[in-house]
Amino acid sequence: MDRAAMTVGPAMDMPIMHDSDRYDFVRDIGSGNFGVARLMRDRQTRELVAVKYIERGNKIDENVQREIINHRSLRHPNIIRFKEVILTPTHLAIVMEYASGGEMFERICNAGRFSEDEARFFFQQLISGVSYCHAMQVCHRDLKLENTLLDGSPAPRLKICDFGYSKSSVLHSQPKSTVGTPAYIAPEVLLRQEYDGKIADVWSCGVTLYVMLVGSYPFEDPDEPKDFRKTIQYSIPDSVQISRECLELISRIFVPDPAARITIPEIKNHPWFLKNLPADLMDEMTIGSHFEEPDQPMQSPDAIMQIIAEATIPAAGTLGLSSYMTDSLDMDDDMDDLDSESELDVDSSGEIVYAI
Repeated sequence: MDRAAMTVGPAMDMPIMHDSDRYDFVRDIGSGNFGVARLMRDRQTRELVAVKYIERGNKIDENVQREIINHRSLRHPNIIRFKEVILTPTHLAIVMEYASGGEMFERICNAGRFSEDEARFFFQQLISGVSYCHAMQVCHRDLKLENTLLDGSPAPRLKICDFGYSKSSVLHSQPKSTVGTPAYIAPEVLLRQEYDGKIADVWSCGVTLYVMLVGSYPFEDPDEPKDFRKTIQYSIPDSVQISRECLELISRIFVPDPAARITIPEIKNHPWFLKNLPADLMDEMTIGSHFEEPDQPMQSPDAIMQIIAEATIPAAGTLGLSSYMTDSLDMDDDMDDLDSESELDVDSSGEIVYAI
């Protein structure tokens, strides 16, 4: 697994925050197609926060609006906390909880792979967070190791982040667009037809579990990692010892037919998942109700929408951020490029083959 380094130019000309008395700049922590991210410190509480800056103007689109509104509604210990949005003269700033433990991606790369017990520990937290999202009628649609962070505690708490591709079934119909990251994407998503985002999330959780256990992606050709040609088949290397219960769970996740795939509630009742289940992983809705911060009232949706509307107006004379953009993929664009020369087949066995 390899990924381009995410860096930010040191001389970037951008206001730290509209209310300069509120946050102190600590350091740059990343960049991407969205813009840049900075580590800041609240002067009053001394709390460290992560602030994502998105340039005002046409970058403030429906994906940004959806990410903010959906993220705001989620209050769970396994989901990065949304705090507020602030409008600067040149950028929309999204203030969030800072996870000091970094990405799960980095932890896997450093470890090679996890033991079954460690993989289960993180998978239990991932499923708890995803289950809560689904209970709140939000499907993530881009679950992956890079979108799961860790806090700095000795027994790290997993935190789901980045809701840019998320959909709310309350506000939207079932997702039809092909978005996500190729290695994690469910086969039905490639069909470019209506699909259930919650069931697609299950597949992505399965890929995450597989990578934690094996240290590689289940459906990627190591010789041609950018080649989409694949059949939905996987194997566990002989060198990796996995229990029969774990293998059975994985086999029920990697089912090409979404109607036959195991669901999140069924995963939560699976014997492998229930083993050594931490006591604090109680009912998701109960967790959410205990996770409110009364001393930090949340911005109302109306207030947020007003700020977003103002952010769509470009700042006069602002330099673009194109030179700082790195490492992002929207499958809508990539799939459009592939459509003219490729086709998706489903053979008689139910296996899905994507041929280029």
